[in-house]
Amino acid sequence: MKRILLTLLILLPSLSFAQTLTAFRGEVPNAYNFWVSTPKDYDSLSSDTPVILFLHGASLCGHNLERVRRYGPLDALKMGRQIDALIIAPQNPGGAWNPDRINRIVDWVFERYACDTNRFYVIGMSLGGYGTIDYSAAYSGRIAAAMALCGGGNPKSYCGLNDLPLWILHGTADRAVTVAQSQKVINGMSKCGESPRLRFTKLAGVDHGGLARAFYINETYDWLFQHRLDSPDRPVNTDYEITPERLRKAYKDIDRHANNLIVRNGGSKKGAEAAADDAATGKTGDSKYHTIRKGDTLGALAKRYGTSVGKLCKLNGMKETTVLRVGRRIRVR
Repeated sequence: MKRILLTLLILLPSLSFAQTLTAFRGEVPNAYNFWVSTPKDYDSLSSDTPVILFLHGASLCGHNLERVRRYGPLDALKMGRQIDALIIAPQNPGGAWNPDRINRIVDWVFERYACDTNRFYVIGMSLGGYGTIDYSAAYSGRIAAAMALCGGGNPKSYCGLNDLPLWILHGTADRAVTVAQSQKVINGMSKCGESPRLRFTKLAGVDHGGLARAFYINETYDWLFQHRLDSPDRPVNTDYEITPERLRKAYKDIDRHANNLIVRNGGSKKGAEAAADDAATGKTGDSKYHTIRKGDTLGALAKRYGTSVGKLCKLNGMKETTVLRVGRRIRVR
């Protein structure tokens, strides 16, 4: 019993520090495959954690979930950006985003993860910007705030968009999806009456890909987190600004080596085998980590990861005689 308790005490610091990313394939009927990211220090018994739904653009469509990590919040996590929220990131196999299929995933997550459903946010870019508008229009009664980047929208009705804080951003140099598509959404909203919770920002000189940098700055998430579904009158926050200059400097304040992202069920593996391997390996950006298990030795780890005992010692400031405690996380690449 004492040995078990000691092992748990050793494991707890590394587990609480890590941001955990878990893949779900075929888990929700008539929905999409998706990722769920839990923040470091996530408390599975607390209902204080906000939730962000990220909808990607057409370039990430397909049947390989790893593509969803190429840009957006999940990539921002890999680059060291701290986002204190549950993040849901489905993958669209192709075509327009379907609001009902998205909502089945949201329901599934809300039922299984402790979170604050009054702090549920949606953000998407390009095709995901369209998806953000369409989903928000259909389910405005459950969304605290939404941000649509360089997209448009084709909802059955635009009227629901007037009910929630909505920030639409579009670059004036966007040739892939012109500003006219965002203006179409705004015109549709105006036909339903006043839009007091709408912000529309035209970013001078920013092209289509340039708006992807919004996922890497704190202002994006800080603005979302200012809103609650249960706030009286649901006012839109206007304290935060996103400018072309800020987007150009998006990566300046990111510590790209600070990330501790544990990926579960990633790649081509599925089930418990993948979860165990990924939890032990703990890939982090270009670096790679291993969590010590019973029986691990420096020699065995060096052989497994194609390196040498000397390099492992140098990476971790260890000696060849260092005792490998179960639960310790060491760098192997």
